[in-house]
Amino acid sequence: QIFQPLHTLRAAEKELLPGFHPFEWQPALKTVSSCWDVGILDGLSGWTSSVEDVPADTIARRFRYDVALASALKDLEEDLMEGLREQGLDDSSVVGFSVTIKESCDGMGDVSEKHGGGPALPEKAVRFSFTIMSVSAHVEGEDDSVVIFRELKPNSELSCKPLCLMFVDESDHETLTAILGPVVAERKAMTESRLILSLAGLPRSFRFHFRGTGYDEKMVREMEGLEASGSTYICTLCDSTRAEASHNMVLHAITRSHQENLERYEIWRTNPFAESAAELRDRVKGVSAKPFMETQPTLDALHCDIGNATEFYKIFQDEIGEMHTRFGHNINIAPPSREERRQWRATLDKQLRKKMKLKPVMRMNGNYARRLMSVEAVDVVCELIRNDDRRQALRELMNLYLQMKPVWRATWPARECPDQLCRYSYNSQRFAELLSTEFAYRYDGKITNYLHKTLAHVPEIVERDGSIGAWASEGNESGNKLFRRFRKMNARQSK
Repeated sequence: QIFQPLHTLRAAEKELLPGFHPFEWQPALKTVSSCWDVGILDGLSGWTSSVEDVPADTIARRFRYDVALASALKDLEEDLMEGLREQGLDDSSVVGFSVTIKESCDGMGDVSEKHGGGPALPEKAVRFSFTIMSVSAHVEGEDDSVVIFRELKPNSELSCKPLCLMFVDESDHETLTAILGPVVAERKAMTESRLILSLAGLPRSFRFHFRGTGYDEKMVREMEGLEASGSTYICTLCDSTRAEASHNMVLHAITRSHQENLERYEIWRTNPFAESAAELRDRVKGVSAKPFMETQPTLDALHCDIGNATEFYKIFQDEIGEMHTRFGHNINIAPPSREERRQWRATLDKQLRKKMKLKPVMRMNGNYARRLMSVEAVDVVCELIRNDDRRQALRELMNLYLQMKPVWRATWPARECPDQLCRYSYNSQRFAELLSTEFAYRYDGKITNYLHKTLAHVPEIVERDGSIGAWASEGNESGNKLFRRFRKMNARQSK
């Protein structure tokens, strides 16, 4: 290998980079060059720079979107051909293919080099990536298309192709939108055109459908122009306020959409009815910035897990401190002091560490959430609770949660947990009932964003998309670990 002449090595390297496969678009993409042999671009290409611009060398690197997609399809060549054979389709009858793409984008805190010789960069990064979820073939004379490929592990980092790496803080809306602007423009151009790419020696035509579902709530709110997650408008799927959501926990329908957000932003910007700030805000339901990229209204399974576990962790503390005795019948009792709360938390952490070997974490993460949300954990917590009724309520709450959870975690819920799927609405209603009676001290007029979504929106999303788990952001999150690995930089581990 090493002794080969340089040009063969160059060729081998080129083969490994996306963009080695010739392809074309019909009609040609607006504002995108038609050459296909492009490798890694500067993330700011796509913006015309003026003479005074300082070259921002290291801010971002990306692949051109269409080049990356062509390359990803070439990687699937054998699977696609195999799929055609399995469905008994011959080449002459297939007129084209549809490809469904999941897009994910996630910010990473603290990626500085720990012992660095590297340039001084902002300490945060954002990764944007895509996953080919399914490919279906359109057969001549048939209305329905036939699925010939489905990604079986949509949340593995192996199926999640990085498109753009940026050294930007995800809260820096201006820089983020400046770098993703060209990506959004390319994506829009690609939805209106088709890709002609040679597979198994024949030119084939592909149409793309993009679904931005791999975003956590913070990113969705940023992309869709909504207020930040502490807003009274607690949901990215419906118009409910926090107070409404805590009184009516279950009955909500998905109403928000990218188009509606754009219209509401126009109203916010122009204030056509000359309303006061409060009236205007109520009219646009918390849309106060220009929606930048279309995301699919869904729920991010991973962060849902984490958000709900954080909530249960707090309920456990409140139960240890017997908060239910302070609520309702005697309003004059002072709220617990900081010191008391700290004590409850210490008691809980100590018990979890002793009985379950669960070390306390600074910020709730997926692994901790999975261990905490278990029957075992509730049994351990119940040892600290004297009142029998409270123990029963806590156990029932956790049992209901564990019944509901597979529905939004499973990749294909109808296949993997049909019983839980059928019972979901019933379970969520009972869960809501428990919260508003037994745990009313926590849920009087308030509820967390993810708990609202878990109770109100899961069945509707599953009915629409067939799955929540498959569209989650996990693949991208796992990719973050790889990114840290490649930067020779380890995340701060908890002690």
